[in-house]
Amino acid sequence: MKRRNAIFVTAITGLLFAVFFLFPAWMVVKQAFEGHRADGSGFFTLDYIAMVLRNPIYQEGLWHALALGVTSTIATLLIAMPLALVGQRYDFPAKRALEVLVLAPMILPPFVGAVGVRQILGVNGALNALLIRIGTMDAQLPCDWLANGRFAGIVVMNALHLYPILYLNIAAALANLDPALEQAAANLGCPPWKRFFRVTLPLAMPGVFAGGSLVFIWAFTELGVPLVFDYARVAPVQIFDSLKGLDKNPIPYALTAILLLVAMAVFTLSKWALGGTRQGATPRPKGRANCVRGDPWQAAASSGLFFGVFLLAFIPHLGVLLLSVAGRWYGTILPDELTLHHYLDALSNGLVVPSIQNSLLYAGSATLLALAFGLAVAWVVVRSDLRCRGWLDAMVMLPLAVPGLVMAFGYLALSQEGKVFHCLVGAGGSPFMLLVIAYAIRRLPYIVRAAVAGLQQSNPALEEAARSLGASPARVLRRIALPLIAANLAAGAILAFAFAMLEVSDSLILAQQTQHFPITKAIYTLLSTLGDGTELAAALGVWAMAFLTTAILAATVLGGKRGGLFKL
Repeated sequence: MKRRNAIFVTAITGLLFAVFFLFPAWMVVKQAFEGHRADGSGFFTLDYIAMVLRNPIYQEGLWHALALGVTSTIATLLIAMPLALVGQRYDFPAKRALEVLVLAPMILPPFVGAVGVRQILGVNGALNALLIRIGTMDAQLPCDWLANGRFAGIVVMNALHLYPILYLNIAAALANLDPALEQAAANLGCPPWKRFFRVTLPLAMPGVFAGGSLVFIWAFTELGVPLVFDYARVAPVQIFDSLKGLDKNPIPYALTAILLLVAMAVFTLSKWALGGTRQGATPRPKGRANCVRGDPWQAAASSGLFFGVFLLAFIPHLGVLLLSVAGRWYGTILPDELTLHHYLDALSNGLVVPSIQNSLLYAGSATLLALAFGLAVAWVVVRSDLRCRGWLDAMVMLPLAVPGLVMAFGYLALSQEGKVFHCLVGAGGSPFMLLVIAYAIRRLPYIVRAAVAGLQQSNPALEEAARSLGASPARVLRRIALPLIAANLAAGAILAFAFAMLEVSDSLILAQQTQHFPITKAIYTLLSTLGDGTELAAALGVWAMAFLTTAILAATVLGGKRGGLFKL
């Protein structure tokens, strides 16, 4: 790649990130720390932050958000660590299929899954009905599995949805460890549990920190699940509830800035920890393997662990699926009546079909934009000799670490009347450009990682040979490079499109008018609709689940290695 072209791509990408990523985040922080004098001039102040920290309501919201982040991360680790250890240590029946099944939470948006969890684990849910039926629970004193404050339910939903991220990172870290280290400890008489805490866990900490930081940031700033559980005493929901009157109310800016600063602190800490744990990065010597086939009991226990986690993770999916075909389902194990009318009614609902069309338009446009820039960035990272290409690669990964809630709030504030991004608001208040840019920035890492993997695997000698024969750079790209990495690009584009279709924070915050609602905003609106709104939302959720399942399977087949997009 010619150096001037690489410099041009780097400059354009840096400019776009400065305008549409760093600037919205900076604006949120600036508004949180800027006071205004009578003459209109601004000055630095901590008053707004102090107002938030002194207010008992906002204190409670921040503590609950922090508690949700920490508790969800611990619960996720308790699920992911045993899975990763067993998957890397043992060979057992149906291992490949079970390793795919435990990734099932990826195919359902978490706030849609919360509807299913509430239906099954609620006071009048299916689990209590089952326990009452078999005589292990008093019908007059049913258990509230989700707890009165809904805190436990959100933690359960976060853990069941996010454990694949941590599992994939820990499994990748364990796959690179030299088994000779554990074997040496065993030969010296170190018992298994001590060996795990003294040898295996310290060496796997890069994976734990990498996945754990993503899980914490996601759970700490999660908006959709608390909204579905009616859990208003948490900072993201407090921000969502105070979006009106942004010009006169500095509190949402202060709350959002605190969330951003905490998230970035966690991300920075994880990167520092990753950099300081050099022994965890030592690759496994070739030819060495520590995956063994145990006795029949060990094999059965390993398969049972994976299948049991899959069953737990499938609870939200099962709840949504049953709810979508339920004619009546209250206080019983299964629906009293089954019907497909909800799917037909959803098609005739004035909110559903337009929302699907809107999401296709938003997500499709965003994917094309991310594909163009992602390919250019990957080309600079892999094929150029610029010294700053490592920084460029790190920069385009930042959207994975910055909460979507922060970016959506920044876009909304900047698109108000008289603000910089107001020109991006279309006729009739259309958020098309805002959502396309927000989706593209948030999903760009998927495209870049897929394109980088493809370029690293393709032989650059083929491109050099074409150039030596007089082919122009554009022709080399079109006839040689793109065909070689087409599968990787397709995998990244499919995932980017699928997750953009089901984006929550940007969709809930930026789409303010009914005619512009994407799918996720339509589902949230239906959930608060009287009558069969919940069932219609479940039917729309099943369609989304089927769509995302197809997309992930296609991306897995085309992209080869699964899960790389969720590794920090």
